[in-house]
Amino acid sequence: MTNKLIECVPNFSEGNDLSIIKHITDRIESVDGVKLLDVDPGKATNRTVVTFVGEPGAVIEAAVRAVEKAAQLIDMSKHHGEHPRFGATDVCPLVPVSNITMDETVEYARSLAKRLGEEVGITVYCYENAALSQQRQNLASVRAGEYEGLQEKLNTPEGKPDFGPSDFNARSGATAVGARDFLVAYNVNLNTTSTRRANAIAFDVREKGRKKREGNPLTGPVVKDEQGKAVWIPGKLKCVKGIGWFIEEFGIAQVSVNLTNITVTPVHECFDAVCDSAASRGIRVTGSELVGLIPLNAMLDAGRYFLRKQQRSAGVCDAELIKIAVKSLGLDELYPFKPQEKIVEYCIADQAKKRLVDLTLEGFVHETASESPAPGGGSISASMGAMGAALATMVANLSSHKRGWDDRWEEFSDWAVKGKTLHHELLHLIDEDTDAFNQIMAAFGLPAGSDAEKAEKEKTVEAATKYAIEIPFRVMQKAFDSMEVIQAMAENGNPNSVSDAGVGALCARSAVMGAFLNVKINSTDLKDRTFVEDRLARGRALEQSAIAKEREILDIVNAKM
Repeated sequence: MTNKLIECVPNFSEGNDLSIIKHITDRIESVDGVKLLDVDPGKATNRTVVTFVGEPGAVIEAAVRAVEKAAQLIDMSKHHGEHPRFGATDVCPLVPVSNITMDETVEYARSLAKRLGEEVGITVYCYENAALSQQRQNLASVRAGEYEGLQEKLNTPEGKPDFGPSDFNARSGATAVGARDFLVAYNVNLNTTSTRRANAIAFDVREKGRKKREGNPLTGPVVKDEQGKAVWIPGKLKCVKGIGWFIEEFGIAQVSVNLTNITVTPVHECFDAVCDSAASRGIRVTGSELVGLIPLNAMLDAGRYFLRKQQRSAGVCDAELIKIAVKSLGLDELYPFKPQEKIVEYCIADQAKKRLVDLTLEGFVHETASESPAPGGGSISASMGAMGAALATMVANLSSHKRGWDDRWEEFSDWAVKGKTLHHELLHLIDEDTDAFNQIMAAFGLPAGSDAEKAEKEKTVEAATKYAIEIPFRVMQKAFDSMEVIQAMAENGNPNSVSDAGVGALCARSAVMGAFLNVKINSTDLKDRTFVEDRLARGRALEQSAIAKEREILDIVNAKM
């Protein structure tokens, strides 16, 4: 239902001639569906880090074009810089952002590597999660010897690339293509100016920890193992790198961390760990700062985390969850936190696209009443379903903080989260139903002069029609699923809101029945009758179940009034 998003962070071996970088980023922006988020050139490193994001297919195409242009414009035989490197495009990692797994991202990374080798003629090594051998998981190992040692490496069996030519290309060198987790750069503000104390807190929380010392933990001699290497005491948090520093601009010390895997250690857990460590040292955390971007789910998880700590329902809208996260983490202490600029999904949203759910209620009604055939019954059915699920969510949220029911907040929070998920999905289906209708119209408008064109048009119409059946069928399923929440709220929710649960049941049943009308009318001309009969049979069963469930809920409601 929601698009898969991946991020690509290629590092190009040019940080001084910005016209070269502009030519490269122009190639990235030439691909529809990709948004360029950041361009960060470094003169000393002679290296530019570029960040762009989009759906996987578009991101891979943009990466291919960018690497190809870099190979044309950057001459590695003349390159000098402080950062390790071995190619015009030195590294090109893909990062899962939302609705996509690491395993899927790995496959996309290897697909990108294959295209770069075969289509562009780049020598490619796969690293980190995309590595084809354990020896190449570590980037430092892959890039050992750098550009200057690449020719010799390619002449060895161990140096054979994963994709592309084994011959040394003095101009483009080699590229490492990988798949890694999303990295969040995050700073926690302290009410001190002491870098030393900030460092101590960083050592407490970072995975690497601190060196073990004899006697005095600060000044005692470092403990060494049998090989003469320093012994380290691990910190509290996995997948966290950290250091303390003083920020002259704001006149405060910060604990600066990189969260290398926010599924292991999310932002809110890092924040609380820093708070605990700081408090044990007589220091207070005053807020925090997000450097760069963060995925939406990370902010929503933070909002839910802090609401649960307050024993409040987490089944509130995304905007409220983000607000709670920002206030709890103090992300607006140093400057205003702007979700549209800091959250990845919001940054890449097509602001120009007209969505029905963005209209006012009055505007939506007027749009429905206009001469345009869409939005129609399908979108209205989805909106009724969303309203029904929203009413159930409201009753759950009200019940979670009803006086005298304090020990039941978690029970109702769980119901509210379930209701919120369902009404969120149904809101999405309002526009998706209209999109499905538009796809059918576009398919019927295809040319059909030749036999090949006729066959292609018929295939496209059939696919678009199936899609136009699936969308209202999903509305039926989600609306019916919401009746579980509605019934629970009618039976056990705040008795003062029992009528709201009853109205929710009416909405949900109407959504199921209305969506089924769309399933039936769109099934009329579909040639795949097996598909049609399956959806009609399942649809009839859902409709009858919804009617029976509505009657059951209304009996409960009327008995309580």
